[in-house]
Amino acid sequence: MQNPVIVALDVPQAETALQLAAQLAPVVGAFKIGSELFTSAGPEIVRRIRGTGAAVFLDLKFHDIPNTVAKAVAAATRLDVQMLTIHTSGGTEMMRAAEQSARQTAAQSGRNAPLVLGVTVLTSMDTNNLKEAGITADVGHQVERLASLATNAGLRGLVCSPLEITALRRILPAEIQLVTPGIRTGAEKADDQKRTLTPREAIAVGANWLVIGRPIYAAPNPRAAAEEILTLLQ
Repeated sequence: MQNPVIVALDVPQAETALQLAAQLAPVVGAFKIGSELFTSAGPEIVRRIRGTGAAVFLDLKFHDIPNTVAKAVAAATRLDVQMLTIHTSGGTEMMRAAEQSARQTAAQSGRNAPLVLGVTVLTSMDTNNLKEAGITADVGHQVERLASLATNAGLRGLVCSPLEITALRRILPAEIQLVTPGIRTGAEKADDQKRTLTPREAIAVGANWLVIGRPIYAAPNPRAAAEEILTLLQ
């Protein structure tokens, strides 16, 4: 079994991220670089973490016209990331352009194409939040609608709440990779994630990858926290 733990490097400075990466690389599957770190440290932080041999999940959630998203995906692919995110609400044409760009750019450089992951409904949102945005469907139905749209557009993976995995596994092809934030061990304080499961629960219902941030990087001993999570999964 692959190591399913992706550590979210949701820290503001490159040096902090690099220290965490050096400490955690032997015991995790990949590192997620999101908007805060990428905006602070730029593409160089991706190069430096990739230089250690660690896999990188670039979580910038591209959402724009198809041509712009395709170019952004090409740039990310040239950075040699293993995963990246786009918003499924950008529509079929945008998603198709992203997947094609990833494949074509990777082929040109002799690399494997990164996994383009469609983001359905953010895990900080609930049905009331959707209603505020004029969406009448509840969270579950909206996730399933966008997930089907994404797979029909050719995407090979999705980001979703662990609470939607069971429903998605019923309607999606088995090869679709599901990456799940909202993973909590139960020991941390409540935060802005509203739809959560424990690592073991998420894997049991069909997650391929677990994105875990604060329970690891904010722990007194991040490596020990990561090792404890791995133990819970065995």
